[in-house]
Amino acid sequence: SQSEQQILSSQLECVQTVKDRVLAEAKCTESNLVTPFSWKGSGAKTQTRSSLKLFQVETETLYKKVDSEDLYVTSMLYEREQTERAVTGGEVTELVWKLCLAHSASFETADLFMTLVFELRHLSLEALKVLWQRSSFKCRDNWQPLIDALPSCATEACVVLMKEIIASGEVEEDKVEYFFWSFSFIPKPTSGMIESLAPLLKSPGASQSCFLGVTALLHRFCSAYNSCDDVPAVQSVMRTLGKFLGGNCTVQDSEGLSQMQLVLKAIGNAGLAAASLAPVLSLCASLKSNPMEIRLAAIQAFRRIPCSVRVSDLLPAGD
Repeated sequence: SQSEQQILSSQLECVQTVKDRVLAEAKCTESNLVTPFSWKGSGAKTQTRSSLKLFQVETETLYKKVDSEDLYVTSMLYEREQTERAVTGGEVTELVWKLCLAHSASFETADLFMTLVFELRHLSLEALKVLWQRSSFKCRDNWQPLIDALPSCATEACVVLMKEIIASGEVEEDKVEYFFWSFSFIPKPTSGMIESLAPLLKSPGASQSCFLGVTALLHRFCSAYNSCDDVPAVQSVMRTLGKFLGGNCTVQDSEGLSQMQLVLKAIGNAGLAAASLAPVLSLCASLKSNPMEIRLAAIQAFRRIPCSVRVSDLLPAGD
């Protein structure tokens, strides 16, 4: 049948020359014919010829012996030698200029960009603000190195600067979304980060990525620290999310329905921090006048709340 017919008719032919038991030369010809469009061997066809030739054999290679005591196992991710010298804002500004002038697809650019990320981690918030004032320009190809480097910085000062850039509306929407999603990957969140980002949830028209990025950061913070629900910044975020629920998740229109679903998803994202909202979530899920989508989203919001909180008198009865 037509469905069983081969799409490609391929052929590979190689000629190898061996001298003194060593491969001296290899010549290969490969052809690919698209059979549905071919006629008597002609049609859409590619042909590739390659040649590999041995030029030189080194008789001996010397390897430096390494003491096994000097070896250790570590992750290669973002590893860089620590420098004792202090990093100044002026040096980082100059680095951004160099990035702008470098060819976008070169090894030099990759190395400069990685250096920029690591040097940003040494700057205070005040130094970062000055850097932003001097280096918020776009390169000739509309690239903003600082905007792309900030999300990989992951320090409290960098997060606060990103929050201020978001609030100022100085960057395009896609870059703002990039900032929000990066919050999910910060390895060691601080209460200061949460305190800085919390007001963004109250801003009119806060996006989905705002709710989900901030609460994902909250979840990671609470996974690392005991009694996170006693932290004022965490309480502030949960109060804001709780106000959206209105006591029982009642909605008036389709727009309210979408917003409520987003808030419930964000509460589920927050995990351990959301334990205080368990009674309200239970009421939202058990209230029969609520749309089924809301009741289901309220149940799903329990997904990261500890089992010790999800006791029988809080969970809705099946009906």
